[in-house]
Amino acid sequence: MTPQEIGKLQTYLRDKFNMPSIRIKPRREDACSVEVYIGEEFIATIYRDEDEGEISYAYTMTILEMDLP
Repeated sequence: MTPQEIGKLQTYLRDKFNMPSIRIKPRREDACSVEVYIGEEFIATIYRDEDEGEISYAYTMTILEMDLP
């Protein structure tokens, strides 16, 4: 993903969840995905998909049972 895409995604998530502490970092091993953090805690991955000229982003968040109250 380009730095511009990453910036747009970060702004979108911060606005959508009303949470300015969300940060997005590129992944070294996969240029088509980024990692999402709240503060220093990793919470999700976003994958970029391009199909027939249309671009979409898939937000994947895994929640471990041990983390639930």
